[in-house]
Amino acid sequence: MDPKNIEAANPKSAPLQKQYPEGQWPTGLYDRCDDPSNCITLSSCPCVTFGQIAEIIDGGDRSCGISGLVYYAMGNIHCEWLYAGLYRTKLRQLFSLPEAPYGDRFVHCCCCPCSLSQEYRELKNRGPIPP
Repeated sequence: MDPKNIEAANPKSAPLQKQYPEGQWPTGLYDRCDDPSNCITLSSCPCVTFGQIAEIIDGGDRSCGISGLVYYAMGNIHCEWLYAGLYRTKLRQLFSLPEAPYGDRFVHCCCCPCSLSQEYRELKNRGPIPP
């Protein structure tokens, strides 16, 4: 059955996953408050959000906890932006996204919570993270 017919037959069913075009970030770098629960998590413990992002990008090869701990440890020597920048690059390559508005490591160095929030929303919007 055609997905449009399913939605028309049952209007109370959950809407189909919105498709986002390749080569575009669907949310802005500074739209951090668009997801209030993630905004709170990022404010209190960004290593959790980073761990979730890394686990999905790595395809489950490394757990959320391990990635989060590495991010936390690198944060203690003020180098978490290097590690997180690598994952932003992987995410961009995965979805053919532009390195915009700035370079991956530069974005993480200057505003890591904004960058992590954008990456989390990107994965959530494209499907791998449950809403």
